[in-house]
Amino acid sequence: MAVAGTERPGTMAAVLGLDAEAVSDLCATISEGTCVPANFNAPGQVVISGDEQGVAMASSAALEAGARKVVPLSVSGAFHSPLMVAARDGLQAALADIQLEDPGFPVVTNASAEPLTDAATGRDLLIQQLTSPVRWVESIGAMESFEPDLWMEIGPGAVLTGLLRRIERRRPVVRAGNPEEIALLVEAFDG
Repeated sequence: MAVAGTERPGTMAAVLGLDAEAVSDLCATISEGTCVPANFNAPGQVVISGDEQGVAMASSAALEAGARKVVPLSVSGAFHSPLMVAARDGLQAALADIQLEDPGFPVVTNASAEPLTDAATGRDLLIQQLTSPVRWVESIGAMESFEPDLWMEIGPGAVLTGLLRRIERRRPVVRAGNPEEIALLVEAFDG
């Protein structure tokens, strides 16, 4: 991905205050450069990705269309866009040498926003994810269909917790951001 970002430099920006359809339609009208929706994060928050010219044009158009704000993101590439196509071959080669097992439970992927149960499909979707948008809102909807008791965010930060609270508020959210917190969480569920 780093090489792809160097070969085809790009950027990303968060569009706040427009719905997903409006942002998608707006990106489709960009005639110079490349700009696509990259992350459907929450209602009213869509990240766009592409080359600098395309993202700049789409950012201006979003503000003209009524976006509350457009926030440029500090990133090293145009992730989840066609500008990452060069990274696909490398990821495909790396995954070819890894034995993947079918998951023991359905895994909802961001590329399809659907549960998968077989490793071969998972491998393909990992590769597709490089150039496909993150369908987070739809992914949460798919996970919600399993009626979880609670949501868990494992890893540093609380970005996903914040997005989740904008999508679904009926269930509690638990976070564990460092090894100590993860150990406590595992202990709580084992006990």
